[in-house]
Amino acid sequence: MSTLAAPAAPTARRAWLTDLPVLLVAVVWGASYLAAKGITTTHTVVAVLVLRFGVVLPALVAAGWRGLRALTAPQWRGAGTLGLILSGIFLLETYGVVHTSATNAGLIISLTMIFTPLAEAAVTRKRPPRAFLAAAGLSVLGVVLLTQGGGFTRPSPGDGLMLLAALARTVHVLAMSRIKAVRDADSLSLTTVQLGSAVAVFAVLAGAGTGESPWSVAADFGVREWAGLLFLSVFCTLFAFFVQMWAVRRTSPSRVSLLLGTEPLWAAAVGIAVGGERLGVVGLVGGVLVLVGTSWGRRAR
Repeated sequence: MSTLAAPAAPTARRAWLTDLPVLLVAVVWGASYLAAKGITTTHTVVAVLVLRFGVVLPALVAAGWRGLRALTAPQWRGAGTLGLILSGIFLLETYGVVHTSATNAGLIISLTMIFTPLAEAAVTRKRPPRAFLAAAGLSVLGVVLLTQGGGFTRPSPGDGLMLLAALARTVHVLAMSRIKAVRDADSLSLTTVQLGSAVAVFAVLAGAGTGESPWSVAADFGVREWAGLLFLSVFCTLFAFFVQMWAVRRTSPSRVSLLLGTEPLWAAAVGIAVGGERLGVVGLVGGVLVLVGTSWGRRAR
């Protein structure tokens, strides 16, 4: 038995070395809601989005230049369409987090894991398993309680925007699976074109006078704001993308998905521990139900 068990240690160690960076991505994504909330106001949402993605876009273009040149016209159009949807997601998420807590934002957006299989079942007309439907119901109940953490009141506008963002993420996932042209596209090139399209939308909105200009916001940023912006740009975007590409080649996509699925847990932990947010008893129960429901739903699916 000892000779058979010996090779397990290096294998387990390699798996842990692969899992750790992916788990770190989930942590920084969870922290991104509080970071975005800390540097953004209602009047600076568009400007912050231009700066956030404008910083990393040149690096992505440089890294994937050869792949970008190899894209066909249909792939450019498909990726551009996905980028338009992506711009809507980021606008909804960023406006949403300004008007709700970082904890609520991270937990509500996790409903994407429930909405996507339900939407896919509706499109394919295949009834999802009963266990998944039960998990979906538990998650929805959790969100209702989560938004009532201070007593039964009307959910905040930010909660509604985060719910719309979760639906928009679902549309993005379905569109990616149904636009045939992008299925065989290089993932780096696809991401670069999507972000480029999103930045173009943000730039147009900024030019149309939607809030403050990126230049005035950049000029007003202090050390804390620039640190928050670079955290969102470098860690939550650039680092996260390359870690996912690296990890998928070394482990299974389902394992990566499972680790990234811990994002709402980290969002709640950072919001409470660092941001000083409080859920209340009702909200705490709701948050737990969201985490249990989405985790159960991922396994039931």
